[in-house]
Amino acid sequence: MSLSLAEKQSFDQQNAESFAERIGQILDSGAVAVMLSIGHRTGLFDLMARLPPSTSQRIASEAGLSERYVREWLAAMTTGRIVQYDPVRRTYALPPEHAACLTRGGALGNFAVYAQYVTLMGQVQDRTLACFETGDGLDYGDFPDFHQVMCEDSNQTVVAQLFDTLLPLVPGLRRRLEAGIEVLDAGCARGRALIAMAERYPRSRFTGYDLCADAIADATRNARTNGTKNVRFEVRDLTHFQERERYDFVVSFDAVHDQKDPQDLLRRLCGALRHDGVYLMQDIGGSAHLEKNLDFPMASLLYAISCVHCTPVSLGQGGEGLGTMWGWETAERMLREAGFAQIERHVLPHDPMNVWFVSRKA
Repeated sequence: MSLSLAEKQSFDQQNAESFAERIGQILDSGAVAVMLSIGHRTGLFDLMARLPPSTSQRIASEAGLSERYVREWLAAMTTGRIVQYDPVRRTYALPPEHAACLTRGGALGNFAVYAQYVTLMGQVQDRTLACFETGDGLDYGDFPDFHQVMCEDSNQTVVAQLFDTLLPLVPGLRRRLEAGIEVLDAGCARGRALIAMAERYPRSRFTGYDLCADAIADATRNARTNGTKNVRFEVRDLTHFQERERYDFVVSFDAVHDQKDPQDLLRRLCGALRHDGVYLMQDIGGSAHLEKNLDFPMASLLYAISCVHCTPVSLGQGGEGLGTMWGWETAERMLREAGFAQIERHVLPHDPMNVWFVSRKA
């Protein structure tokens, strides 16, 4: 399409070429993200972190995978500056500084877990396009492997930090858990955090509710396998949650913004607490104001996940679709309007992406 004279006069060729270069880099990085997901799912990153510089044949053999596919993956990882290649020896190596954020148990966390969201978004693109046209929502069941990805995410952001960092946010809580109290996880998914607490504190009683039957089935199976008897899981639509003054401690880990009516849920959870009870809520720590999120960690990824998953899941339940980036300001206001009189907001140094609220009735 040709430009008009006025457009030609205002057109900055250097700026346009610079922007085109940036778009090319984004496309290249998107492809690398897909390959990161494959490296995580196949265990290739974990394997290479343990191996000395090795040929594609050895890496494939050790992994039990096809050498031709592994070699092509290694080429993508080399040009993506993830893996180092020695053209003389024809060996590949994953530097320990790279392994620190790409392996299970890595010193800096496992960012490859989040790469799986990129591949997940591609799998549901056609359904997302239909939502753009109709304004309809989606169901949790429309997302393949979603609970598996969320479980891995939760394992490193919640479960791994639970006893040393998160529970200490509530003074005196561990002593109460040791003595024996009632605990609820509202939106427990596969229940890894709840099972970990139940095993650590056998005198307390733990309940997990979630809308998704497959997640609850997995949680129940894991609890049974571990022989954890002081925890139970139940499929429950929290829209109809009615329990009153039953729990001493309630938690929600990255679950509230997906709900049909977050404000109503928070009101119900406040009512479910005993007078001296505490509510610990984790959610994404971005702002409700777009302009304040320009430098927020992985903001574009979070907005994209919101567009493809969190917003349509809420709309699919008949909700307003607040989305992933509903904002800590919104969360804090809703907690106050739900009846919580004391609200503390925490952002942890090792995890700038999430915000943690400790809330009490009085």
